[in-house]
Formats: sequence, structure tokens, C-alpha cells
Amino acid sequence: MSIQKKENFNEILATIQSSKQKAYAQVNSTLIELYWNVGKYIATKTIKENWGKGVVKELAIFIKQQDPTLKGFTARNLWRMKQFFETYKGNEKVSALLTQLTWTNNLLILSSSKSEEEREFYILMSIKSKYSSRELDRQIQSGMFERTMLANEKLSSVVKELPQDTNNVFRDSYSLEFLNLESKHKERDLQKALISSLKEFILELGIGFAFIGEEYRLQVANMK
Repeated sequence: MSIQKKENFNEILATIQSSKQKAYAQVNSTLIELYWNVGKYIATKTIKENWGKGVVKELAIFIKQQDPTLKGFTARNLWRMKQFFETYKGNEKVSALLTQLTWTNNLLILSSSKSEEEREFYILMSIKSKYSSRELDRQIQSGMFERTMLANEKLSSVVKELPQDTNNVFRDSYSLEFLNLESKHKERDLQKALISSLKEFILELGIGFAFIGEEYRLQVANMK
């Protein structure tokens, strides 16, 4: 295959993949909006007509009987939709972002966060870093929110005066359990482990950090 032909084929492939991603994003956005509206409806009925978990269970059975092809509308999920709506209904800033996350990631944040601030943090980080559900769960379990808040408090005045926003960039500590290193290891072992787990390492560092080479010499002072 000629170089020119390969370039042409790659352009077509890139167009297909781009359209595929847009279609997926649209489907996901529509699905999250549906879950929001179902949750809103159930939440309203619990107030006006005293709907409880028993009625929601009857609803789940009814949906399954009427259309067996519909998935994801179990009694448990319907109740989660209600909680989803009730949690974010008063926060227009955050609720506008929810369609950019998958339902799985929304549920992870909803069930694991202890405050509005923590939920907003993980929503923004998930969108910014495009976390998979597995990576988001790892970050939540490793206390990324707490580690970042501690780091924000410890930022020096020099760093705070930088033109770019340095909030939520650094962590008080970094969780590198994915390297699977022994408690006693050499620097070379750490370097090899980091290179072999580069994707996970960059995700842990966060947006703003970049990999520029396996070994790179830095001059940190005017040393002769």
C-alpha cells in the first residue's frame, strides 16, 4: 500500500471513529436525560401520592411485562433514578454536566460521595480526564478528593500567584498501588514499573502533566 493511499484511508477511518464517538455521546446524553425525567416523575409521585418502594416495584414489573426488551428499569434502578434527580435538582451548574458522564459513573459518584463539593469534584474530574468507570472507582477508593483538598491547602504563595489556576492540580499524596512493587524496591524497579503502567500513572498525576521521555535531564539551578 502506498503512503498516499494509507494517509487517505486513515482520514476516512478517523472520520468514521469521530462520528461513532459523537453518536455514542448523543445516545448517552439522551439516556441520562431519560433517567433524570423518570426520577423526577417518581420523586413527584412520592410527595403528592405517597409512592414508596412497593409502588416502584410494581412499576418495574409493569414495565417488564409491557416491554421485555427494555433493560435497566428494575425497582432498584428506578429508585436510584429518583435519588439521582433529588440529589442534583437544586444545582443547575452540576446538573447541566451530568449528561457528559455514563450512568455507571454517575452512580459511582452518587453512591460514594459524602458532600456536594465532593460530587462536583468527581464529576468535573471525570469529564476532564475522561475516566472509565474502573479508573473513576480507583480514584474514589484512593481518596483522590481528600488528597487534592489537602494539597490545595498546602500550596505555597508563589504557586498560588501563577497565572494559571493551580487548584485541584496537585495531590497531597499519590496512590501508586497499581505498580505492584515490593515494599523494598530499587529506584530502577520503580522506573520500570512506571513505564509499564504509563497510562495509569498519567491518570493518577492528572491533566497538566506529560510524559516527555523515559529519561530526561532537567537543570534546576545554575550549577557549574
